[in-house]
Amino acid sequence: MRVERAESGEACAAAKDVLVHLRPQLARLSAAEFEVCVKRMRDEGYRLVLGRDEAGAAVAVAGYRIFELFAHGRVLYVDDLVVEPGARSRGCGRAMLEWLADVAREEGCASLQLDSGTQRVEAHRFYLRERFSIRSFRFVRPL
Repeated sequence: MRVERAESGEACAAAKDVLVHLRPQLARLSAAEFEVCVKRMRDEGYRLVLGRDEAGAAVAVAGYRIFELFAHGRVLYVDDLVVEPGARSRGCGRAMLEWLADVAREEGCASLQLDSGTQRVEAHRFYLRERFSIRSFRFVRPL
């Protein structure tokens, strides 16, 4: 799998088409509206990358940020990670995580971190196989 930055144009639109499997609310956005959101989030440190298979089809997407916390040091935090349903169990998710881990090491990060909804049991099995460990609960208070 080849990973590329999805910052504008066709790559951004292709990323949206995959990301909608994780974030269904994005389906209501046009490609142009999605690109505007990505640009706004990029100003806050978000980076969107797209994984393509050998035929050039978009098969995986990851969105991430790098920041520093007293509790964890410098972290690469994965906001979004999804593989096209038809491409699952072919190593795409693992390849994307390895790409992200390489970026994290290059950026001097102490860890790769993500949150996963409690209902996503299959994703949890995948993360545990990929050497992630469950370290905390996230508490959310809507405002």
